[in-house]
Amino acid sequence: MSPHPPFHIVLVAPEIPQNTGTIGRLCVCTDSRLHLVKPLGFSLDESRIRRAGLDYWPHLDLHVYEDWADFLARNQPRRLAILSTKGTASIYQREFQPGDWLVFGNESSGLPPELYDRHRDDLCLIPMPGRNMRSHNLANAVSIVLYEALRQTLWAGPR
Repeated sequence: MSPHPPFHIVLVAPEIPQNTGTIGRLCVCTDSRLHLVKPLGFSLDESRIRRAGLDYWPHLDLHVYEDWADFLARNQPRRLAILSTKGTASIYQREFQPGDWLVFGNESSGLPPELYDRHRDDLCLIPMPGRNMRSHNLANAVSIVLYEALRQTLWAGPR
C-alpha cells in the first residue's frame, strides 16, 4: 500500500455491497486508496463484498469514517472532485492531479444536499449523451473517472 496513492476514491454512504467490492478491486489494481463514509448499507464482512472483490480485498488500502465531518477532520483533502449529475463541468474539462480525492454519492440518492452547496466549485460530471438516463452504475462511474484521472496524470506523456 502506497503512502502516496495516485488517487483517493471516496464513497459517501454506499448502499450496494457488490459495487463497493468491485470498486475495492479497482482500487487495488490502480494502487488507489478507498475511503468509505458511513452510514454503509451493508456490513464490511458480507460475502457479497468479498465475492465482488475476489482475493483482492485483503490488499485494499481501506479507511472508514463515521460521517463526512470525520472524513474531513482526519484527511483535510486539498483537491476534491465531487462527481454528480448536478455538476456542469465535464470530467474531460477538469485537470486532475495526483493525490486528488474523487468523491461519489450513493446509488439511490447521490450525495447529501449540503455537500452540493458547500462544494459547488468542485462538482463535475460524466457526460451522458443517452436520453432518459439518471446516472451510471456507481462502480462503472468510479472506473470511468479514475481512469480519466490516471490517463491525464500517469499516461499523458510519451511512452
